[in-house]
Amino acid sequence: MLRSTLTRPFRSSILAKRGFSSTRRTFFDLTTEQRQFQDLARSFAAEHITPAAAHHDQTGEYPWTILKEAHKVGLLNTHIPSEYGGAGLGVLDGAVIGEELSYGCTGINTALEANTLAAAPLVIAANDDVKKRFLTRLVEEPIAAAYCVTEPGAGSDVSAAKTRAEKQGDKYVINGQKMWITNGGVASWYFVLARTGSPSDPPGRAFTAFAVDASTPGITPGRKENNMGQRASNTCGITFEDVVVPATNIVGEEGAGFKVAMGAFDCTRPLFASGAVGLARRAMEESTKYALERKTMGKHIFDHQAVSFMIADMAIGIEASRLLVYQACQQADQGIRNTYFASIAKALASDVANKCASDAVQIFGGNGYNSEYPVEKLMRDAKIFMIYEGTSQIQRLIISRCIKDMFK
Repeated sequence: MLRSTLTRPFRSSILAKRGFSSTRRTFFDLTTEQRQFQDLARSFAAEHITPAAAHHDQTGEYPWTILKEAHKVGLLNTHIPSEYGGAGLGVLDGAVIGEELSYGCTGINTALEANTLAAAPLVIAANDDVKKRFLTRLVEEPIAAAYCVTEPGAGSDVSAAKTRAEKQGDKYVINGQKMWITNGGVASWYFVLARTGSPSDPPGRAFTAFAVDASTPGITPGRKENNMGQRASNTCGITFEDVVVPATNIVGEEGAGFKVAMGAFDCTRPLFASGAVGLARRAMEESTKYALERKTMGKHIFDHQAVSFMIADMAIGIEASRLLVYQACQQADQGIRNTYFASIAKALASDVANKCASDAVQIFGGNGYNSEYPVEKLMRDAKIFMIYEGTSQIQRLIISRCIKDMFK
């Protein structure tokens, strides 16, 4: 079996029709249902996302049409529990879907996946009433939601956030400014982290999380940021000025917001890492197809070792990253704390995506530097994976702390 696999001819026609890496067996054998979702997501990306990617990259237009179609076929908000009308899929299910959608365009997938990030804290910590009022809306209609935590002076250091919520009877009044909020200008509701404790309180007791309707008076989205890549994603600042929120909108317990906000990352980081795997796979497949067509010195450039080894390195990184993503997802689905593997998967997949995209541009040569070819967009889109959902440096900080704890 192993010999026949290694000696089977490599055909570019197969590569073009099916994702090369994602069709190989791994130690994580996907279930029949997961394969069905994978096939559905791959077909959806080919039909709806890939053809529209250049338009949304050039215009920055939010992909409402695609979001509505994804909602219609069941590829949006898949993680919402069945008791609130959702599909109740696991983290690994979401990663399998996310890789395929990101193969089409990571900017569009980020716009869709931002709902997952906003909803994740509610799924893990909100009471039944909050879940019914906010999660059900995502299932019933094709709307967007946003995770409002980052501030102009609080990115990697979330504990430095200054947005404040003052308790007044059975309500809270929120004042402050958030920044770099994905889906910020198009969301129907926000997950918001605000300081409720005293300046001397540790982060674990200083913040409270809220679900806030975007139509609440006092909320003002800023202009859409003109970003380097993933331009289909709507990213902006949000200003909260005397925004009155009922205490019944608290997510989790008062003072426990920091833990709620950070706890969601163990589920969402592997999902965004799967997006990086999808981009890397796209870079490898575009490079391979091009290298099997382009000729120099009397032969296809794939037959030059300098090029073929670059593509081999892409495959190595992709396969390793996917296995780490699956490992982190499997732990989350089994209720095992996965912080260590979630950060490793996010860090490695981000690095691999950037390396694959950069090498794809190199393989394409001058054509790769031109927007008429697909790989320059991949290079621009890849960079944000090293920044959002926790920078690559923060992931390494988390990993090193986990290792230190293992040796105590």
